[in-house]
Amino acid sequence: MREMRRSIIAASPSFLYALLSRGHFSVARICRCEYPGYGSHRSVCCVSDSFSNNLTTVNVYSSVPNRLMLFSTMAGTILVQARDPAKLNMEILKAIDERRYSDTWKLYDQHMQMEGFPRKSVVNRLLTGFAESLDVQWLEKAYGMVEQAFQESKQNLLEKDPLIYLSLALAKCNLPVPASTILRKLVETEQFPPVTAWSAILAYMSQTAPGAYLAAELILEIGYLFQDGRVDPRKKSNAPLIAMKPNTTAFNIALAGCLLFGTTRKAEQLLDMMPRIGVKADANLLIVMAHIYERNGRREELRKLQRHIDESCNLTDIQFRQFYNCLLTCHLKFGDLDSASNMVLEMLRKAKEAQNSLATATLVLEAAGNDNKTFTALTSGPNPSQNKPDGSHNNSLTELQIISYDEFSRDRNFVKLGNEAKEVLLILLAKLQTQVELITTEHGILQPTEKIYVKLVKAFLEAEKLQDLARFLIKAEREDSPASNDDSALVHVIKSCISLGWLDQAHDLLDEMRFAGVRTGSSVYASLLKAYCKANRPREVTSLLRDAQKAGIQLDSSCYDSLIQSRVIQQDTQGALGLFKEMKEAKIPRGGNAEFERLVEGCAGNGEAGLMAKLLREIKEGQKLDSGVHDWNNVIHFFCKKRLMADAEKALAKMRSLGHTPNAQTFHSMVTGYAAIGGKYIEVTELWGEMKSLASSTPMKFDQELLDSYLYTFVRGGFFVRANEVVDMMEKGDMFVDKYKYRTLYLKYHKTLYKGKAPKYQTEAQLKKREGALSFKKWVGLS
Repeated sequence: MREMRRSIIAASPSFLYALLSRGHFSVARICRCEYPGYGSHRSVCCVSDSFSNNLTTVNVYSSVPNRLMLFSTMAGTILVQARDPAKLNMEILKAIDERRYSDTWKLYDQHMQMEGFPRKSVVNRLLTGFAESLDVQWLEKAYGMVEQAFQESKQNLLEKDPLIYLSLALAKCNLPVPASTILRKLVETEQFPPVTAWSAILAYMSQTAPGAYLAAELILEIGYLFQDGRVDPRKKSNAPLIAMKPNTTAFNIALAGCLLFGTTRKAEQLLDMMPRIGVKADANLLIVMAHIYERNGRREELRKLQRHIDESCNLTDIQFRQFYNCLLTCHLKFGDLDSASNMVLEMLRKAKEAQNSLATATLVLEAAGNDNKTFTALTSGPNPSQNKPDGSHNNSLTELQIISYDEFSRDRNFVKLGNEAKEVLLILLAKLQTQVELITTEHGILQPTEKIYVKLVKAFLEAEKLQDLARFLIKAEREDSPASNDDSALVHVIKSCISLGWLDQAHDLLDEMRFAGVRTGSSVYASLLKAYCKANRPREVTSLLRDAQKAGIQLDSSCYDSLIQSRVIQQDTQGALGLFKEMKEAKIPRGGNAEFERLVEGCAGNGEAGLMAKLLREIKEGQKLDSGVHDWNNVIHFFCKKRLMADAEKALAKMRSLGHTPNAQTFHSMVTGYAAIGGKYIEVTELWGEMKSLASSTPMKFDQELLDSYLYTFVRGGFFVRANEVVDMMEKGDMFVDKYKYRTLYLKYHKTLYKGKAPKYQTEAQLKKREGALSFKKWVGLS
């Protein structure tokens, strides 16, 4: 008979069962009875040796004071020392206090095998201890403990503050999905976290694209509880719930995250919720709203917002610049070149007035302050704040750290977390400021940048409004006089047209300059003349020479060289000799216009050459905008928002008939409109098919917000085959999907769907529906 080795192990009755069943024994029966001699329990189990198939009786004697168990078997004796759960709890606490995380986890695992979860205080200390480590490995272990507790219906072991602390640590370590899940579990179990706490979690979540999307979802879910006065603030029992209500800071954080990661239609849903829960806008929120309206093409909303911006007295220069940048961009989107050009001219006019006023004031101060120079020099030391640009913030988060749980728990009103949320918000807003390209500020005065000139010129040229373009540029030059005529914006535009081969447009703009009485140098005429000669257009050459003579322009030798060469090519020998004689009589020096030629070559080689190079790059690389799409999108959005879907369908049909192709925003408005009134799943399915066929033949792209709106509608209506198509498309596009939301939605509306056995006889359509539903159920983690 084999000799059984002796060992010391930790054991409980349940652990004994697991031990024996995992060894070479098959446990047939376990019974528990009193052993009279020792006043303890005696457990007897029948086991069979898997090698010999002999039945063996194992007697277990447990001595309570010494926690020893004696296993008597035919093969020998096993001495087992059972661990005291109370002592094990103390060891777990000691290990976590000493930050021995590996030992802590081993001890916790032993306790789970012996007795299940430790006592409540130990569980919560484990969560906060692992959270303090800010180590992803231990944070995931802690989150796994929370998940297991909810799965085993032991969530009463989990306290609110440790869960909030763990959620904060997860968010700081870029784990937004578990962080948001904990917040959702807290709301489900009515352990409502105060907004000052969860807004800080939102702030750190918003540093990533999935986190920003989840932050918006959280505000929508929590805000829904407070819509239209559902919660009575006068009841004392509602105080914890009222403390959770989203505030302006929370909205600012979520909206800024949406803007940074491009989910602006989700952001607009947040804006629609604000008045319904009574949240008021501050200065930051007004600017964030402007960004959202500009991205979504809501020009009328921007115009309404302009009144609040102009009347607001606490906006900074940077905030004014951001708003008018948004308004100007929106005018360009809609092809409203008159409004855009008038804005630029107005800025130039005000800048000139301010500059004149500043010059006058400076002269007065200099005259009055000559006697005080010494005093001023002694008293006015350097101001360090002046060296910082307006609105500059540290655009990166500080080194990853978290306050200790003791300090966290003492701050009962979560003031420190509220301050952290505001600091992160400033970082998010500073990132938005870097996206302002069309307008700058000098001494608090708005001024247009070269970028807006480039975009405006391109738009005028595409619309073939050359006369309006010339008129605008001439007015701009009068307000902002260039150093020389050859350095004006209009001259740069003409030269760009020549470089692109748009010779007729260049000639028209040159005529407009001449008709307006604006003088220019010979370089423009020379460049256009050479281009005409190269293109072999003698009529235009003759016309341009006549215009140059009227304007009193003397052409240089390089122009004569091009003219002579052109006549030779046309075999006009007499004409070539006449031009040579004319050049000699005029005593025109040699040398040509090499400077401009180098400029053009530099532009052609992607070199930097100021406004001209930027214009060339914009025209070559930029896409032509269909401003009509934005107009029709606004009409359709209005009808969908008012739930007038019949009118929205007519507007969509009219949009198509006029040759405008619907885009992702068009379909998103339609789907959300159908979802709002409910029951229109067939219509949404038809839209889905149309959108797929349109995407295969046009450059229209599916985005996360559009696909998510389809997925929500299909799951809500039980169209799981279509829902699986959307899921596949989102996963192929590496888009984030909020599985928690769809798991909750499935349990709410389809909990009992296909729970029994499949019927023996089903049609192919029924089988397909069943398989689709079960596949989706498996995807969300419910099977």
